[in-house]
Amino acid sequence: MNIVLDTNCLLMSLSRRSKYFPVWQKLKQGEYTLCYTNEILTEYEEILSNKLGPAIAKNIISALLNLPNAHQVQVFFHLHLITADPDDNKFVDCAFKSGARYIVTQDHHYDVLRQIEFPLIEVIGIDEFLRLLV
Repeated sequence: MNIVLDTNCLLMSLSRRSKYFPVWQKLKQGEYTLCYTNEILTEYEEILSNKLGPAIAKNIISALLNLPNAHQVQVFFHLHLITADPDDNKFVDCAFKSGARYIVTQDHHYDVLRQIEFPLIEVIGIDEFLRLLV
């Protein structure tokens, strides 16, 4: 199953003390495929550096780049479906291009996707995704 993971959901899954840690573990175990673009990877690194420090961010990015089930996607078009926070469109474009089953996010800017018939891009919260994994 291909998914796109919003930055905050990635961050929430990294701590062993987090109830969302299985999201990170299952990724490392190859139980789903994470799709990302260069833009997404850059945002991951920026936010992780700010929250956890540059060394930890570098290790996480390195881990992602070395996972056989983490796939880089090249996006050549932009759908511009989210107007409330246009920066979120990089996740939408990645999901569309990769044929991702879900965008996993807690961000309500993505709620607009539930009203769009085409392209159909499903959005689920991290709690729902966690239930699917365990």
